[in-house]
Amino acid sequence: MHGSSRDALHFVGPRDVAIVAEPVAAPGPGELLVETVVSAISPGSELLVYRGEAPAGMALDASIAGMRSPARFPLKYGYSTVGRVVALGPGVDEGWRGRLAFSLHPHESRFLARADELYPVPDGVPAEDAALYPSAETALTLVMDGRPMIGEHVAVFGQGVVGLMVTALLARFPLASLATFDLHPLRLRLSRELGADDAVDPRSAAAGRRDGDLTYELSGDPATLDDAIAATGFSGRVVIGSWYGERAAPVALGGAFHRSRMRLICSQVSTIDPALSGRWSMQRRRDAAWAALTQIAPARLVTHRFPFAAAPDAYALLDRHPDEAVQVLLTYEA
Repeated sequence: MHGSSRDALHFVGPRDVAIVAEPVAAPGPGELLVETVVSAISPGSELLVYRGEAPAGMALDASIAGMRSPARFPLKYGYSTVGRVVALGPGVDEGWRGRLAFSLHPHESRFLARADELYPVPDGVPAEDAALYPSAETALTLVMDGRPMIGEHVAVFGQGVVGLMVTALLARFPLASLATFDLHPLRLRLSRELGADDAVDPRSAAAGRRDGDLTYELSGDPATLDDAIAATGFSGRVVIGSWYGERAAPVALGGAFHRSRMRLICSQVSTIDPALSGRWSMQRRRDAAWAALTQIAPARLVTHRFPFAAAPDAYALLDRHPDEAVQVLLTYEA
């Protein structure tokens, strides 16, 4: 019978993950059984959970079914899974059978889902690109929230996967300049390849202009928020896309900021800016994100692939060697 068991990744404590065998039922009415092909580890929010730095009383993600409970160990977490539909429950359209689909689902070798919890992967999109769909949708949201304009000077702090995708999208705008900042040479090289005019270590003397129009803070480091503010000029915008978890961001607002009329903008993918929601639905943004993903072809940002059984090694690599790892994928045998 399809789906008699599965392997699932459990976060069992800080920096401790395990692969656990679990039973899984055959699909019931309205359900589909999906065999996972590949899943992507988020090097941002997932590492916060892995390190035990997610706020304990806060839902993992109130917008995703199954992740609305507080972040307490043991738990499952993850939201970038691509698999193939192998069995259908009663009442499910036969057109789903054999279809490659994306799901905001934790790391598991197979899982049950309703049709409205699956996104059909567009024809021609490889599974590895599709696994990075959440990063593409997040990057699109960040760009939309920043409202870049023709001729502006834009800076992006943090060139992880989301930061790199933001850079790729911004590079398509007719900006006056696009500068990016990161501590790691590998990420700076990728940033230049994706269209940054300048990509530098923020500690270097070549750190660039300090009166920008629009700045993104995507490093995940609370201390970087001061750098982002300092890089932004009068009446500029700072879009904060990092999730700091339980770490505080002691921001220096007593100096030039006080007279700057600067705007600090909170951006997060689970909602659409109310100013845009009259015209932008979630479905419209999803369609735009898939289009952006096909243009970026983000699988080129994948630096490591681990078989699912070696998932503990994958998390340890991301945690200890951000200079080596950008995007890490987990692969599943057929």
